[in-house]
Amino acid sequence: MKILRYLAVALLLATTATSAVAQDKSTSSSVRKRNAKDKDGDKASQITPRMRSFYEQQETSDADVQWMKVIYRQIDLRKEHNMALYYPEEPNQDGMNLFCIIMKLVAQGQLTVYEYLDGREIFTDQYKVKVRDLLDRFHILYTEAKGSTEKNPRFTIEDADMPSNEVLSYYVIEKWEFDRVSTKMKNTVQAICPVLHRSDEFGGEPVRYPMFWVKYDESIRPYLAKQYIFTNNDNNIASHNIDDFFTMNLYKGDIYKTKNLRNLSLMQMYPDPDDLKRAQDSIERRLQAFDKTLWVPTREELQARADSLEALEAARIAAADTTLVISRRDEKKSTTKRSSTRSSKRSKAKTEKKEKATKPKESKVKEQKVKSSSSAARSVRRRR
Repeated sequence: MKILRYLAVALLLATTATSAVAQDKSTSSSVRKRNAKDKDGDKASQITPRMRSFYEQQETSDADVQWMKVIYRQIDLRKEHNMALYYPEEPNQDGMNLFCIIMKLVAQGQLTVYEYLDGREIFTDQYKVKVRDLLDRFHILYTEAKGSTEKNPRFTIEDADMPSNEVLSYYVIEKWEFDRVSTKMKNTVQAICPVLHRSDEFGGEPVRYPMFWVKYDESIRPYLAKQYIFTNNDNNIASHNIDDFFTMNLYKGDIYKTKNLRNLSLMQMYPDPDDLKRAQDSIERRLQAFDKTLWVPTREELQARADSLEALEAARIAAADTTLVISRRDEKKSTTKRSSTRSSKRSKAKTEKKEKATKPKESKVKEQKVKSSSSAARSVRRRR
């Protein structure tokens, strides 16, 4: 009996152990499947605190900054330099564009965005955008994701419902500052704003709708560093990511505002298009040449500058000589033409004089002939 009892207990323990192992295997397999699904469908959740801290930059001390200027640019995605942020229009094997990345992160609750205020940028909790209100405002279709709560809402947006083809431009805030420690001019992107170009029911010119501001370094930069893009049609290797595209200033955009006391845009300050273009070019030149004007040039730079001035002077003299030769040649031609005209006029006058002088003589000869003939006739008659 004891032996049977021991065998029953051993069998029971073996059965329990087998079921526990099977349950662990099923649990682990389900966990693996869930992790694989999350890995494929929610890449944003892979950002670790260590990766985030790697892209965070410390603010430069005010004591080290000698000069600073805030610039607002408009990036047109229809221009060739900026098309890398627009394509692909829908996510595919090559990845997704900038707007799709931003909207998926916003829908998943991974990214905080702020209201676009006309003429102001306030990045505080008071002006945080609620995701549901944002999606409803711009008529973007969505469904509530699994695990969404009232405090932490999460949404799912299908790729076909993503209006990435309507986002044709971005607003970018840049901060240019000169650091006396590194003796360099630094240009950093502070925030970006996607802009919808949407027409109404009757068509016509699309209207621009700035959607929201998203802070760059503190929010979206780690995610953009994971998405590689094509920056050159001649090279089909995606050698740069979107973060490189912004930090290396590979984009091209027009300045539409600089931070000023009256908080006016350049269009408000310069209504004339020609004046606006000159103001934009002047700001660009000053930004590019600011650090070059702070230091005494080296001997090599002075020599290169002198050589360039000599080359310009030689080119100017050569152009002046060419112009002088051409003018002299034209003057000689005109003088020859005038002299030939005068000689022809003189010869014509001489011939006319000769004709006038010969005409009376011929008439006199004719008269004499007539007289002689008449006198001869009379003499004959008299003799008879």
